[in-house]
Amino acid sequence: MLEKSAHLPVNHRYFGSQFQLWRHEAGVSREELAEAVQYSVELIKSVEQGRRRVPPRVAEIADEMFGARGKLKAGLSYLTKESLPMRAHDFMQRESEAVMHSSYETVLIPGLLQTEPYARALLGGTWPPVEQDVVNARLATRLSRQALLTRTPLIPFTFVVYEAALRSPVAGNEVQKQQLLHLLTAGRQCNVTLQVLPYDRVTPSALSGALMILESEDHERLGFVMGQQTSRLVTERAEVSALDQRFGRICAQALDPENSARFIERIADEL
Repeated sequence: MLEKSAHLPVNHRYFGSQFQLWRHEAGVSREELAEAVQYSVELIKSVEQGRRRVPPRVAEIADEMFGARGKLKAGLSYLTKESLPMRAHDFMQRESEAVMHSSYETVLIPGLLQTEPYARALLGGTWPPVEQDVVNARLATRLSRQALLTRTPLIPFTFVVYEAALRSPVAGNEVQKQQLLHLLTAGRQCNVTLQVLPYDRVTPSALSGALMILESEDHERLGFVMGQQTSRLVTERAEVSALDQRFGRICAQALDPENSARFIERIADEL
């Protein structure tokens, strides 16, 4: 699990208990609610037990289904604000439950493959600047996610990285070189496929931005897209299918893993 009840403030746990009471009174099962909000039954259970922050969309739909007439939804304003946006928590919850993970990055090294110095430089170099304790909290969250790469049972990861990400020394050449060497090490894991999309093989669709595709235990596919100050979890099947097709096209244009490793080695040698 991403969070334990001891890690959540009491107001979140109280909200969860009220959420459960409203659901019982309305005679709505967790399965029915999960289907309506397009989240897992486990997420609903975690919200009610105070182990998971409630996504606002879940509270809004639940308020209507339970006939709470705004009383449940009103509780959202009393919940503790977080250093990470709720959409990020939504994504990480889905990511932690996924049985397959695929991603394409245009200008940054994928978060799951970032070294601590590289990640710290990224998180600490945002503008407008943020407090150091916020940077530290976000860094800890990012690094903790990397445990997914080696958890049991292993799940397959496919990473495609555009050449620009390999050549952008966000924290200086030495940090970038160590980051590239770390990529090579990660790419040797049996469950990790790492590919590079060079400048001379790029397609127009690959310039539209970063994307991720996750597959759940019940083989539902979800997408995640990112941009300036925004990110979005994609659940609509047609949109996910379009992202999946785009990712397949990018993989086809990218170098195979063996040649990708050689490509990364050459760039590292230049630093």
